[in-house]
Amino acid sequence: MKDYYEVLGVNKGANDEEVKKAYRKLAHQFHPDKQGGNEKKFKEVNEAYQVLSNKEKRTSYDNFGTSDFSGFGGGQGGSPFPGGGFPFGGGGFGDGVQFDMSGAGDMGDIFEAFFEGLGVKSKRKSYTSGADLEAGETITLEESFNGIKKTIAFRAKITCATCKGDGANLKAGSKTCTYCEGRGEVKEARKTFFGNFAQVKPCAKCHATGNIPNEICRACSGEGRIIGNREISVDLSPGIESGQIVKIQGAGEAGERGASTGSLYVRVSVRPHDRFTRAGGNLVLTQALDLTEALLKDEVIVTGIDHKKISVKIPPGFDFNEKVIISSEGMPRFNARGRGDLVVIFHVKKPKKISDKVKSALEEGN
Repeated sequence: MKDYYEVLGVNKGANDEEVKKAYRKLAHQFHPDKQGGNEKKFKEVNEAYQVLSNKEKRTSYDNFGTSDFSGFGGGQGGSPFPGGGFPFGGGGFGDGVQFDMSGAGDMGDIFEAFFEGLGVKSKRKSYTSGADLEAGETITLEESFNGIKKTIAFRAKITCATCKGDGANLKAGSKTCTYCEGRGEVKEARKTFFGNFAQVKPCAKCHATGNIPNEICRACSGEGRIIGNREISVDLSPGIESGQIVKIQGAGEAGERGASTGSLYVRVSVRPHDRFTRAGGNLVLTQALDLTEALLKDEVIVTGIDHKKISVKIPPGFDFNEKVIISSEGMPRFNARGRGDLVVIFHVKKPKKISDKVKSALEEGN
């Protein structure tokens, strides 16, 4: 008896999604119409999937070692399908090949994997969609703190203003496409080892419109788009960090003849600051402090990223090697409430000359 779990390369406890994922991968790998495909392996994979993807059959197989459905599974070296056929819907596709829908499992998945194996995408596209674009934007730490709106200028394919993206001279009119007889799609037949398959595809002559323009747009040569300048405004939220990417849908390259427009991905870079070092949501500040201040003052004023004056208390016996953490005075949290902390590191400088006052304070401290 075949081990269907071993055939698909999954554990016995695999869930439906894991079974489906393994099936798609192997069906694509072994499809006989592909170079290096394997018809026998492909049939074994389909047999295993149709059992393990069906709740009742899988339960029967787990409990009794058989799926028990009208001879499906065959014997050693035999076809896994009733009558040697393939379970692709009632009736047939010609050439005497008949198909049985009983026990077919999830036929949408089988068709998807099968047509992907033939190099056919499951979703038809009449025109070429616009490409996604990427741009870089450098901002200051203060701009990251406050948030800022930036305008990004670049050159890309944009919608043709002359024909409004249609690709044709609308005043000249159009005629019915004779290749598809105005349907916008054509039916193509393909022979496989399963039999004849009919596939409906967008008409390449009229780009699935059913009509052919009498005159194409001269400005864009019928493409519906030209190279031009674009300006896009992007809102960078407070707290944004270097390396973060902002997606602007519909701001990329224009699609061909009105097809969907791509997206613009803006990669943000924050310039290093001369006073603050960023550590996630926290800011680190190194504060110079002369020995006189360290000895005689119990309060030090530091300036935050927002130019706010912050008083830092220096307790008696304070070790200046320690860091002072001032909560909620750091960077705003990106797309969230609150702020990080401000971490102050004191750098005590030894004076060139010690005054009598400082000497006296030192002597009293001893």
